[in-house]
Amino acid sequence: MQRDGDSQADPDGGQDRPEVEFHPAGSIPMPERKPAGFFRGEKEQPTLITAAAESLEQQYHNRVRRYTIIMALRIPCLVGAAVAYSIWGNWVISLLIIGVSIPLPWIAVLGANDRPPRSKEEPSRWDGRRNQKALDSHPHNAIDG
Repeated sequence: MQRDGDSQADPDGGQDRPEVEFHPAGSIPMPERKPAGFFRGEKEQPTLITAAAESLEQQYHNRVRRYTIIMALRIPCLVGAAVAYSIWGNWVISLLIIGVSIPLPWIAVLGANDRPPRSKEEPSRWDGRRNQKALDSHPHNAIDG
């Protein structure tokens, strides 16, 4: 049996076999490669080649993240109001900081319920309905019975 460093002639052609490093089981070094795209010099993400919109799951994830970030801004405002009151002892400054945090839940809910803007190619639902009348103007004949 051949070990590291041993070199024997191949019985077939008399040529030396290439040297192979021997590593104990489980200690095979992995090649160090940076993640890349499909081609050299490309970014990690492949190029988007479709005009498809984001999936509904991705839109939901983005809205939840936006809501969480905006609501998380409320905590530093409340802590900042308490710190401002303890440092300066001025309740007006503390109320101003709290006043800034009051509309944040409303803004967060509006942002979370908002969908991405429509593209120009997406048809509008109301295009043909602008010139329609609510009631028919021509007379209808009725039969009394």
